[in-house]
Amino acid sequence: MNETRETAIDRAVRVYDSGAFFADLQRRVGFRTESQNPEQARALVAYLADEVMPSLSSLGFTCRVVENPAGARAPFLIAERIEDPALPSVLTYGHGDVVRGYDEQWREGLTPWTVTVEGDRWYGRGTADNKGQHSVNFAALAAVLDARGGKLGYNVKVIFETGEEIGSPGLDAVCAAHRDKLAADVFIASDGPRVLAERPTLFLGSRGGVTFELLVDLRRGAHHSGNWGGALRNPAIVLSHAIASLADRRGAIAVDGLRPPPVSASVREALADIVLGGDDDAPAIDPDWGEPGLTPTERVIAWNTLEVLAFKTGNPDAPVNAIPPTAKATCQLRFVVGTDAARVGEHLEAHFARLGFDDVQVRVTQTSAATRLDPDDAWVHWALDSLRASTGKKPALLPNLGGTVPNDVFAYTLGLPTLWVPHSYPACAQHAPNEHLLGSVAREALAVMAGLWWDLGDDAARLAASRASAQAQARATQPADAFA
Repeated sequence: MNETRETAIDRAVRVYDSGAFFADLQRRVGFRTESQNPEQARALVAYLADEVMPSLSSLGFTCRVVENPAGARAPFLIAERIEDPALPSVLTYGHGDVVRGYDEQWREGLTPWTVTVEGDRWYGRGTADNKGQHSVNFAALAAVLDARGGKLGYNVKVIFETGEEIGSPGLDAVCAAHRDKLAADVFIASDGPRVLAERPTLFLGSRGGVTFELLVDLRRGAHHSGNWGGALRNPAIVLSHAIASLADRRGAIAVDGLRPPPVSASVREALADIVLGGDDDAPAIDPDWGEPGLTPTERVIAWNTLEVLAFKTGNPDAPVNAIPPTAKATCQLRFVVGTDAARVGEHLEAHFARLGFDDVQVRVTQTSAATRLDPDDAWVHWALDSLRASTGKKPALLPNLGGTVPNDVFAYTLGLPTLWVPHSYPACAQHAPNEHLLGSVAREALAVMAGLWWDLGDDAARLAASRASAQAQARATQPADAFA
């Protein structure tokens, strides 16, 4: 029997229909891989050794566990399936860790560590982030491998981590140390949500993030508000005004150094038909919030946003009649490519100094880079065509995800064109109680990924050669590629 693209997709979908996909996911969700909980460090090792390695080994991968050089108890797995070193290679990625289960907060009848099916919803911690997603990709790869008689026509490499939910410590160092082993022509992986449950989605990078603390520390100890009110500055009021100076009443960023460059025509075109918040359980959009002149989708995907994540002064749970000595806020800038992110702290300090907020201390606590593959890259057009052929739907193209994934490691450290095909949806309760995957999305995702894995066998060599030629021409005609 001559297998075709269609029969390969049918094989992948039958994995869902037969219950085999559910069985795999049920087993994987049962591992309590809470990377935020140090007591579950053994579960992280067990997930790699007892679950991921056997699954990949059965597909012909050579696997090994790599200790985390950052000292975190979150090991990595590096695997490869080399058919011929002369063939093109694809690098894929997944993470086996999840956020804390918060067992007691789940709705009655649900538990984080067992997949419970209610209609189209498959409840369980990791069903959406990320166990369900890498389970789809592994199952689809196995289906295509069977359909192609054990020969894909390209090599597959895997970098798998267990610390994504604690900021991916060590990921960049491991990829840098094993750059030759992980060398590839393209990166394809899955994380995050589609724009809508029913619409296949491709995103090419992610916004970066800078988390920073603002502190006003005026004196030692609190002082009675009746005896001293009116004579002592209140740090909460000082900090409130400082924060308010960063954005206007609509939330538009008021500090030039924190704003991005204008939205490009190619990004506007990609986002033109994408509507934010169309799924059930999605929050109502505030249409007048954020940067004027942009759609809600452009504000989330193509612009920078400033958020106050936490604000504390005094004792909020048991307030007393006293002027507190300190006030502290934790804030975050989500930013797109082209933002002067390395100098966020400097921009904030200069802004506060200019306005006379001399008591506001700024401390940047975490930074992750923004990434975005050129929407006109040949790999992007290829992936969109593949998704369209597999589903009969027009896929959504996001130049970058609104959230943050560790894409900078793959785009910058490894220098790869990055394609992300998410299998979740916006209202999946990711990171919250009652996290769930939609069965209908998982079934369609198996078809989507089987199509991609199949098409790589037909097109990877051509695309890799074409991109290499284009890069060589670019280097010959200009000193540096201005696109990041």
